[in-house]
Amino acid sequence: MRPVRVLSIAGTDPTGGAGIQADLKSIAAQGGYGMAVVTALVAQNTRGVREVHVPPVAFLAAQLDAVSDDVAIDAVKIGMLGDAAVIETVTAWLERVAPPLVVLDPVMIATSGDRLLAPEAEAALRGLLARADLITPNIPELAILAEEPEARSWDTVLEQARRVSGRYGVRVLAKGGHLVGSAAPDALVDAAATLPGGRSWVEFPGERINTPHTHGTGCSLSAALATRIAADGDWIAAVTEVKRWLTESIRHADTLAVGEGHGPISHFAGLWQRGGIDTDRTAAEHLDDWWRRIAPIRHAADDLAFVRQLGDGSLDRDAFSWYLAQDALYLRDYARVLAAAAQLAPTPEEQAFWAQGAYGSIAAELQLHQGWLPEDEVFQTAPAPATTAYVDHLLAAAARGEYEIIIAAVLPCYWLYQDIGTRLHAHSHPDHPYAGWLDTYADETFARSTERAIEYVGEAVRRATPQTRARMFDAFERAAAHEVAFFAAPLAAGPGSSRVEPQAVPLAEPLAGTETSPGHAE
Repeated sequence: MRPVRVLSIAGTDPTGGAGIQADLKSIAAQGGYGMAVVTALVAQNTRGVREVHVPPVAFLAAQLDAVSDDVAIDAVKIGMLGDAAVIETVTAWLERVAPPLVVLDPVMIATSGDRLLAPEAEAALRGLLARADLITPNIPELAILAEEPEARSWDTVLEQARRVSGRYGVRVLAKGGHLVGSAAPDALVDAAATLPGGRSWVEFPGERINTPHTHGTGCSLSAALATRIAADGDWIAAVTEVKRWLTESIRHADTLAVGEGHGPISHFAGLWQRGGIDTDRTAAEHLDDWWRRIAPIRHAADDLAFVRQLGDGSLDRDAFSWYLAQDALYLRDYARVLAAAAQLAPTPEEQAFWAQGAYGSIAAELQLHQGWLPEDEVFQTAPAPATTAYVDHLLAAAARGEYEIIIAAVLPCYWLYQDIGTRLHAHSHPDHPYAGWLDTYADETFARSTERAIEYVGEAVRRATPQTRARMFDAFERAAAHEVAFFAAPLAAGPGSSRVEPQAVPLAEPLAGTETSPGHAE
């Protein structure tokens, strides 16, 4: 679903807390795509305005046309307009383009209390109200529009908002921020009584936050509302959510430490806290990182005497037979773990893949082992410590009943095994004593299975929370270490020996706080 496209028409704030800079942040924070047309260049900071430069209205018109000639606009937010000529230019553009939603923040009063618009500009602004779908005046601005004294109570604010709404035919968001006291209510007022229940207003209670850093709240509120309302058309939901967002942004304003005066709100506080700033890696990027992180383990495998001798054909036949017997024991429980993965798989395709892997481990792989070993030796050899440690790691992962952890734990038996085997197969030749075994590493079916296992694990990593990703990598890393220790065992201990160092290869950077279970080789 594409984001709504929202155009801000307003002045600037070099410090980023108000004007179009704040609008663009607010639009982005609500999931919209922000655009901006500048009405005035304002030299200001958190302590006040120093100078205002209003570009020629011909250039303002050129900016507006440049946007609307090219982009379909979903909503317009209007802020500081400055003088009558600027207001008339914007009004004429609205009449010609007729954007589907217009939210007007009638900037008329400075923080000092001074009126910003000349009488003729105020008159032009009143003419613009009828072109808006919603206006968001603060209490002093509402009083000017109502042509009444400034309200001192919430009930008076509501009455003025109803009169302005009825007079100009526009919805009014009445804001209680300028009142004294701990409450800071807002209300959506529509004199045409189109709100739920036939009422002319809906109130949104709120509490005042004790902070001086509220610079740009009016700009931010109106831009956020334009975005939310344009997205789904639900006025009540939009005001509710934007008020929550604004409250959260004000609550975190102190953390920004921008300027020495009235600082800005923290537009992205919630986004930073809940979503973070890290990029969303692809599945391939996650697993590329995993592969890099287990480089010490992979390099240890390349240095194993068993691997080197298997490749050059000098490996002792008894050591190879002992390895095959241990592998048969391993595959029996490995198949059970793959069956557990199949049972928990989220899609039929993944269920079928892991189930087929479980079947292949028993039917195809053990048949291959029986071709090298006497049948009575396939399951009769006592499991070595390296075998027990590896199997215990996989069974512990299966016992937890978490699909993501299980498939991460079994991945090295595909990926690392194929990586080693592919390079071993390069040494195969007709006179090689283990040519038949090495040729199995070149099997295209296993290569495709490895690719699919990597794909399924990668997608699970991409979907997982950071905490689950960390636990998945821990299961993967430890299984990779067990895989290499399994290759090391035949020569490290020798046939018939019970002494094996199952963790004789280095883990990558250890992950603090990961879970272990009895049977893990620590």
